[in-house]
Amino acid sequence: MTRETTWIMDFELKNLDLAGAAREKADAIVVVVPPDWRPGRDPISRLAADALQSQALDRKNGKPLACWRPDGVACPRVVLVGSGGDATPAGWRKLKSAVAAAVAGLRDAGVRRLLVCLPGATSGDVRSAVMAVRETTYVYTETRSKAEGRALRKAVIAVADAPAVRESFREAVATAMGIELARGLGDMPPNFATPTRLALEARRIARSPGIRCQVLGASQIRKLGMGAFLGVARGSREEPKFIILHYTGAPAAEAPVVLVGKGITFDSGGISIKPAADMDEMKFDMSGAGSVLGTFRALAELRPRVNVVGLIPACENLPDGLALKPGDVLETLSGQTVEVLNTDAEGRLILCDALTYAKRFKPRAVIDIATLTGACVVALGAVRSGLFSNDDPLALALQEAGEACLDPCWRMPLDDAYGDGLRSHFADMANVAGRMAGAVTAAKFLQRFVSDDTPWAHLDIAGTAWRGGAAKGSTGRPVGLLVHYLVQQARPARTAARKATRQMAATPTRGGRPARKAAR
Repeated sequence: MTRETTWIMDFELKNLDLAGAAREKADAIVVVVPPDWRPGRDPISRLAADALQSQALDRKNGKPLACWRPDGVACPRVVLVGSGGDATPAGWRKLKSAVAAAVAGLRDAGVRRLLVCLPGATSGDVRSAVMAVRETTYVYTETRSKAEGRALRKAVIAVADAPAVRESFREAVATAMGIELARGLGDMPPNFATPTRLALEARRIARSPGIRCQVLGASQIRKLGMGAFLGVARGSREEPKFIILHYTGAPAAEAPVVLVGKGITFDSGGISIKPAADMDEMKFDMSGAGSVLGTFRALAELRPRVNVVGLIPACENLPDGLALKPGDVLETLSGQTVEVLNTDAEGRLILCDALTYAKRFKPRAVIDIATLTGACVVALGAVRSGLFSNDDPLALALQEAGEACLDPCWRMPLDDAYGDGLRSHFADMANVAGRMAGAVTAAKFLQRFVSDDTPWAHLDIAGTAWRGGAAKGSTGRPVGLLVHYLVQQARPARTAARKATRQMAATPTRGGRPARKAAR
């Protein structure tokens, strides 16, 4: 048996069958039993076969069965769990849930070394297992005086053919690190996760080779002419920061993908103040910024052959004597003017200046990420992020990436007629267009700051960036989607083939105009 081993941080990928797993030294073993699994003659196979025959274990329901000191197994704890899925996103989702349930049951057992056995694993299985282990063992400790971090120090993913899934393993581990960074920043209280703290995290990431960081303060933002961004920031004593990250993985001549993340570190609504109930959750309004930082953290590990620019306008939205008022008119970096009808529609105001700034990089694509509208939560709930795009191939690539990494999105319309409600008597446009189709009209606002010939996508993550209630906390989405999309863009031959397919499948119209056949 070949014993190829890949080490990345606290994860290890090993060629290891169930007979080898029975001899492995670990604090606990999780064995995923797929629907088509056939037992061997080793102790773990016999254990699983007996559990299936007695119906103590179900291959499909994902309910773990814990065993203590089974005969012939060196590890004292063995947890059997049926995955119930096949090699599809739905199957990977079931496997992720099964592994997460098994690992959650070990959370209080002091497990420091964990072995996860995936018989017949596909790339998607490995990705799902890594994500399940990392996400389930995540512990927030930043502002808790007696909190202990995760007990787990190492997780070994055991598969039959390590070389076949090595790249997916590397991507999954790096992505999990990025998701955890985004989660940690999102969970941090707003008096800790200030614009200055986001800038500090960006500078830390920029210590990695191939990544540069520039942080602009209020005076520099003013000199640029970002009147909309500064309009939102002026009600707060926290200085706004405009964070610019560069990842160079390809020749400098290659156009970059630009990621723009909304960085409202606390959103009171401003003068159009929000209701008091659940306002504490508005610390999560910087989740778009967190996802950009998390994506760059993953890029630092993976080093894909692609150039990426990250833009983060970061500030607070608070009421004050200097704060933005309903009826104010702001001049944006683009020169267009905006009448502010609602100060709680502030995310689009800081993003519009960042989108205009993005033009100077002559990007191959621009993707903005924002907890933008409650309307998107009503439309899609907490399952899928809202996707808006002026480019069919870009939209399809993001949808494919989301499905592959279990971070799904759903494309929404951008018909020109949706922009009619943004008309203003006193400026070039208003910042809101009424209650109807609020997520769409917000996207139509942003579209006015993007060149028609630039592939652009807007991800509204208001429903997916965090959970409320008993499970309150950041999810780190859509770091997985963004990382997988960028990794795919770094594979020219595969990307070219997909573009050709998309050209044939592209829909005939886009927002009332002919759709482009391919992204630049």
